[in-house]
Amino acid sequence: MPRPGKEENILSKKNRHTDRPSRKAYERDLRELQIAFGHLQRRAVERELRVCLVFEGRDAAGKDGTIKRITENLPPREVRAVALPKPNDRDRASWYFQRYVPHLPARGEMVLFNRSWYNRAGVEPVMEFCTPAQNKTFLHAAPKFEQMLVEDGIVLLKYWLDITKSEQKARLDARKNDPLKTWKLSPLDAYAQSRWEAYSAARDAMLQNTDHKDGPWRVVRAEEKRTARLNIMRDILHQLAPDLLESAGKQNVDRDIVRGFADGVAGAGFLAP
Repeated sequence: MPRPGKEENILSKKNRHTDRPSRKAYERDLRELQIAFGHLQRRAVERELRVCLVFEGRDAAGKDGTIKRITENLPPREVRAVALPKPNDRDRASWYFQRYVPHLPARGEMVLFNRSWYNRAGVEPVMEFCTPAQNKTFLHAAPKFEQMLVEDGIVLLKYWLDITKSEQKARLDARKNDPLKTWKLSPLDAYAQSRWEAYSAARDAMLQNTDHKDGPWRVVRAEEKRTARLNIMRDILHQLAPDLLESAGKQNVDRDIVRGFADGVAGAGFLAP
């Protein structure tokens, strides 16, 4: 995949500082979107929908914060965030997708995966937790697995949150210095910067091989947290219930922030090199 020569190209159209919404505007739009998600959740229950949202991305890209804003006002009985620990011995001895299947949504539920089966496309090959053959098998099998989910009636949306190397460093440093954020630190964070290029290559291979009609990837420029959160929420509503997005203060998705991978992302300076 062609990549831009300079990191600054990633933000060629959007400046993360000048385009940051004011706190007042952010809280206003967020509230309207959270109200719309409340209606979406009730609609899911009434229509017995099964909604599965997958959030992947760079370390410190904003997955936790986005999921929190989506779920914080929704009933935990029907809306669940799933962040699995590292696999145990039985997990490693089982079919790879098996540990994720019990967490898939039942009728009337919405499940948000904070990292998912795509660990085998990112963290695991970079950190050598799986073999190249296992990674290759996964890239071939993931679209088939997701096709089965969709054919069985699950609504699947996948989001990749992307940030630049310098922004990731700033966020990881902030975690070290803020006692309220130290819980986010993990031993793997130490490798996020030193193995940046390997993570980029793994990301590119993942997006190219697992973007398919039943599970297309949505790619997010997540340099500015508030803007990314709002636009992800708008995009979810746009995909699942555009009438609810229309009612949320007539907000529109910024396609320079959230875009389908197939919509001119590759080689367009949309992803951090």
